[in-house]
Amino acid sequence: MTNRTVFFVSDGTGITAETFGNSILNQFAAKPRHVRRPFIDTPDKAHQVVREINHAGEVEGKKPIVFITLVDREILGIVKGSAKGLVLDMFNTFIEPLEAEFGITSNHRVGRFTDVSKSQEYTDRIEAINYSLAHDDGQSSKNLASADVILVGVSRSGKTPTSLYLAMQHGIKAANYPLIPEDFDRGQIPSMLAPYKKKCFGLTIDPARLSQIRNERRPDSKYASLENCKHEVKEAEAMMRRENIGWLSSTHKSIEEIATTILRDLRPDRLMY
Repeated sequence: MTNRTVFFVSDGTGITAETFGNSILNQFAAKPRHVRRPFIDTPDKAHQVVREINHAGEVEGKKPIVFITLVDREILGIVKGSAKGLVLDMFNTFIEPLEAEFGITSNHRVGRFTDVSKSQEYTDRIEAINYSLAHDDGQSSKNLASADVILVGVSRSGKTPTSLYLAMQHGIKAANYPLIPEDFDRGQIPSMLAPYKKKCFGLTIDPARLSQIRNERRPDSKYASLENCKHEVKEAEAMMRRENIGWLSSTHKSIEEIATTILRDLRPDRLMY
C-alpha cells in the first residue's frame, strides 16, 4: 500500500486531522504517502486540493484516503462532492451527534484560536517554552520553584525533547538536568535539585540504544562506548531508586507516551481542563 496517498485537509493547520488520522492509520500495516494541506479556507483552494486528490488517484490507480477537518459548509461540500477518494469527515462525524445531544448548534469556528493574542492558554504555552529552553540540560538553576516538572537522566536519554513537548503541548514548565559521573561519585542528585525532589521524574534508556545515539554525536569516544553507557545507566537507575524518584525507560516509548506518564504521575490536574 506504499503507492497510495493519504491527504489531511483542513481549514486550519491540519494538525488535528493528521494526528487523529495517523492514530487510525497506525492500526494498519501500511505506509502510504502522507500529504497535509492546511488553510483550505476558500472555494478556490478547495477546488485546487480536489484536483490534487483526483490526480493522485488517477496516477496511483487507487482511491486516495482523505481525512478532513473543514467547518465552512461551501468548502466542505466542494471536497466531499468532488474528491474521488475515501473522504472521512472527522468533524461532522462527531459534531452532528453532539449538536443533537446538547440541543444547540456548534459555532462552526475555523481553527483552534480566534485570536492568540487574547488566549491565556497560548500565553501560558509560550512562557512554558521559554522556561524550558532556559532550563535545558542544566543551563540554569534559577526559579526551579516555578518548575512543574524537573526531568533527570543521563545525557541523551530524551530529556530535552520531552521537556519541549510538555511545554508546547501542555504548557508545562519543564526543567531538565543531566546526571553526570560526578553525581554518581557523590551518590546523590545535584544539590540544587534536592529541595524539589517531588517535582523530579527520571528517564532511563537501554545502554545499547544510548551508545548508538551518542556515537552519532561523538563517534568512537569513551562517552559513547557501550561499557560507559552501561555504567552510567546502571548508576542513574540506582540513584533514582535511592532518591525515590519515579522513572521510566524512553527506549521504546514515544514522546507522547512519556509526557502523558509524567503528567499522570506528577501533574494529574493537567489531564483535566
